[in-house]
Amino acid sequence: MEKYDPEAGFRKLKGALYWITLIGLISFSLFQLYTAIFGVLPAQLQRTIHLGFALTLIFLLFPASKKKKEGKPLFQVAWYDMILAVLSIAVGSYWYLFMDDLVMRVGRLTTQDFLIGVLAIILVLEATRRVVGLPITIIAGLFLLYAYMGPYMPGFLEHKGLTIERIVRTMFFTTEGILGTPLAVSSTYIFLFLLFGAFLVKTGVGEYFNDLSIVIAGRRVGGPAKVAIFSSALQGTISGSSVANVVTSGAFTIPMMKRLGYDKNFAGAVEAASSTGGQIMPPVMGAAAFLMVEFIGGGITYWDIAKAAAIPAVLYFAGIWIMTHLEAKRIGLRGLSREEMPETKRVMKQVYLLIPIVVVIVLLMNGVSVTKSALWSIVSAIAVGMLNKKTRMGPKLFFEALADGARTALGVAAATAAAGMIVGVVTVTGVGLKMANGLLELSGGYLIPTLILTMIASLVLGMGSPTTANYVITSTIAAPAILLFGVPDLSAHMFVFYFGIIADITPPVALAAFAAAGVSGGEPIRTGILSSKLAIAAFIIPYIFVISPQLMLIDTTWVEAIWVISTAFVGMIAIGAGMIGYWMRPISWLERIAAVAIGFLLIYPEGMFSAIGLAAFALMLGSQYWLLKKDNTQAPSSPAV
Repeated sequence: MEKYDPEAGFRKLKGALYWITLIGLISFSLFQLYTAIFGVLPAQLQRTIHLGFALTLIFLLFPASKKKKEGKPLFQVAWYDMILAVLSIAVGSYWYLFMDDLVMRVGRLTTQDFLIGVLAIILVLEATRRVVGLPITIIAGLFLLYAYMGPYMPGFLEHKGLTIERIVRTMFFTTEGILGTPLAVSSTYIFLFLLFGAFLVKTGVGEYFNDLSIVIAGRRVGGPAKVAIFSSALQGTISGSSVANVVTSGAFTIPMMKRLGYDKNFAGAVEAASSTGGQIMPPVMGAAAFLMVEFIGGGITYWDIAKAAAIPAVLYFAGIWIMTHLEAKRIGLRGLSREEMPETKRVMKQVYLLIPIVVVIVLLMNGVSVTKSALWSIVSAIAVGMLNKKTRMGPKLFFEALADGARTALGVAAATAAAGMIVGVVTVTGVGLKMANGLLELSGGYLIPTLILTMIASLVLGMGSPTTANYVITSTIAAPAILLFGVPDLSAHMFVFYFGIIADITPPVALAAFAAAGVSGGEPIRTGILSSKLAIAAFIIPYIFVISPQLMLIDTTWVEAIWVISTAFVGMIAIGAGMIGYWMRPISWLERIAAVAIGFLLIYPEGMFSAIGLAAFALMLGSQYWLLKKDNTQAPSSPAV
């Protein structure tokens, strides 16, 4: 976990520092709960206090370097990190102490203001590097440099340039930079749902997801792979990280897959593709859904986004399920034995553990605010835990959940603060529209080439970035190009969101695939290639819902929706067969190409294409059945004894 996920590499403190940090984490959670219950503070106060907590705790918990000297584990905090933590407190409390003066000056900075602003930028970049990694830190740094170097930029990227003072003012003394929309969402909705996830883990829901997955899918052909898919889809509800999903659920699914005969690279790929899909699965969607509400605006609700994401997410997991099933049939794998399964009766008796998930979905469906939904979900998680003696939450477990939730939120807070810098530069310089026009010019003004270029940009921008940050970056830089064609806002934002997420399994970076290879002992690049192959739906479906938004239930009836879902699912069977090379029997390359083409026709939600696809699917299915029967008839019989 520490090798592939920077957020997992925190110090194991002892003594007084341990208690100071623990109290800090618990206080962070209590502050967020207080403002959720009694009302959010004014924007600058809510966001700077949230940022101050996060920065202080990051410098106490995360070392400047992950390299450990032989025999000297990083238990204690370096002297310079103590100084950075104190400076973080100063930055986090500055707006609280001087708000009246800052408002009266209306953007005119004193020397003290300027120094605090510069300090805030430096601390955010360094904290992001430590807890999130270099990619987003470099991108944020380059955008700051771009803001200053505008007059020297080539072509359409040229602008008049910003002074250092204006950059500092925009970044920390307005709500367009560090204190912008991304951090606003982190300091409200996202924190509460990460805290909800921590309470679910403490009440045994995370472990129950694994047991339930095994009961549902374990006995089937290639059972362990299907357990990985089902478990990862559920784990995505309580996790905001593809890598974290891989390591937690993959710790038991990957060894099971290998034990039953799956190749180690394929086993790692199944887990990586499934865990990455957890970030696109409603209701939480790696917390990006909450950001999407703010970025799209126009009266769109969280429920609109969750509803639109449902069918594409189901198709994504259906594609992986189908391909793992066909691979298992191709190489003749069995499911788990009865002895390897948990007791079904015991697992079904604990189905009440799913109540918190039902609560959050029902509340959001009925228009309850995201904040109140998260609060009641936390309450329901605690209540459900009380029903079982083993998971009953006493003071110790309660405070552990508060601390774990806050620790999980540190990476998101740093990433959203850094992403806010990018958004601030884009807003002030207008580079977003310039990039959109540049992509449009490069594509010749045609939609499909623009989508391909936007896909490439989103894959590159999303590499190595956490879910929330990569959505902020891709929606700011890449989505405007698609919007110029009059595509619905939700379709354009979901398009870049999908490809930003899929960067986690797309070589050469492919963090989730590398983490899975670390667990499986496989080859990272090979695992990444196989992961991308299994996740083929994620490379196809975004094009479809941009061209024809019915797939996202936009401007469609329930009858049309059922037709779209049915034909798309059948299409995934054909595509899965084409990708694996097996459909009742091994199929040739010509048959594989035909199967993929049929799948495309069926997934595209237009009546004529779907009808042609269904007819072709029926013909190919019939031919497969006839050829299988012919193969069995022509198989040589065993010689008589």
